Amino acid sequence: MENKTSGLSEDLHVKCNMSGRHSFIFTFIPVAYVCIFIIGIIGNSMVVAVIYRYMKLKSVPNVFVLNLAISDLTFLITLPLWASFTAMSYHWPFGTFLCKASAGLVIFNLYTSIFFLTALSIDRYLAIVHPLSSRCQRTLFYANLTCVLIWLFALLLSAPTALSRDVYDIGNSTLCAMLHHGEQINLLVTLSVLKSVLGFLVPFLVIITCYCLIGRALLVSKGLLRKSVRSREDETLRLIAATVLAFFVCWAPHQAFHFMHLLAMLGVVENCQTLDVIDTAIPVTICISYLNSCVNPIVYGFVGHNFRKNLLRLLGCGSGLTLASVQR
Repeated sequence: MENKTSGLSEDLHVKCNMSGRHSFIFTFIPVAYVCIFIIGIIGNSMVVAVIYRYMKLKSVPNVFVLNLAISDLTFLITLPLWASFTAMSYHWPFGTFLCKASAGLVIFNLYTSIFFLTALSIDRYLAIVHPLSSRCQRTLFYANLTCVLIWLFALLLSAPTALSRDVYDIGNSTLCAMLHHGEQINLLVTLSVLKSVLGFLVPFLVIITCYCLIGRALLVSKGLLRKSVRSREDETLRLIAATVLAFFVCWAPHQAFHFMHLLAMLGVVENCQTLDVIDTAIPVTICISYLNSCVNPIVYGFVGHNFRKNLLRLLGCGSGLTLASVQR
């Protein structure tokens, strides 16, 4: 039976016989989604609780980290729907509204996550490289304003995905998809390019540039900072760097196969074996990318000493004074 659930176009399915080799997806992916949902909901809820109760919104990084956790939570609530969708061999029984909303939230989370990580990196760059001249810009007002702009921009970028998704009856299945034909192919290509450029390449260039400039500044000022200040800066940098690395590891495989998928849609890639690899890899890499929504709290727990202390305090396992924020 032809795999009509693939991300590739209908024309490719006619030319290539991609059948029956994806059955493991219908078992493995739903189980992975459920695990990500449980771990992610618990972990990000703890992040929100720790920041709100103990660390407070008194520093710019805390504002961005809180918004990042809220972004992950808004996406994670859609995972049970995607788990059911995959477990039922790509049958969508939840109606048009949830199809559009869930698809939009996936892309919305991609943009908000990378934008908040970029904002965190820029903030660290300003705090370390331009500590005096940036004081007027690094305020809670501007941090909150930046968050509002990020939410609105991400909503704008994800809206076309939500609007273009629909429910289609194909054979005995009801799909939540965007059919790749006619006038929609141009829209799909545009959305794919935006997803790769604005949702991955450009933000990572900004982040890498910030860390290169930070590294150079720290080498120049080595020994000039007080030990306590240097230790606090190092911990914050490690925390943000680990979070950025986690995002890259989770999203890079999907972005790579997403680019190959784009080439297939444009007719650049036509080899059936290559198309079958793409067809099989896309659902798996999507699952890996969703893993990013539950990995951040784990990173905070292992790398962030202050967060770990406050988390233990929240769980009743710690006592005493704790620092008020991730970083001033």
